[in-house]
Amino acid sequence: MRLDKYLKVARIIKRRTIAKEAAEKEKVEVNGKLAKPSTAVKENDILTLHLGLKIITVKVTSIELKKDQLMYELLKEEKRP
Repeated sequence: MRLDKYLKVARIIKRRTIAKEAAEKEKVEVNGKLAKPSTAVKENDILTLHLGLKIITVKVTSIELKKDQLMYELLKEEKRP
């Protein structure tokens, strides 16, 4: 699944256009590397998002949307210094 679509479907970012802009502005990393909106995301990938004053790190647990179940596991959330 594309990175921008995954961020929207997993409800990490509310809109796909915002997810695309974040990736284009180099605010998203997949497994420690800067990612483009079209980067393929698969299970067990580690995503790091630099959003505002927060740095959020999540692990992808599922690519398929399942009712009442998160598609990711929050590993770390910290404030930027």
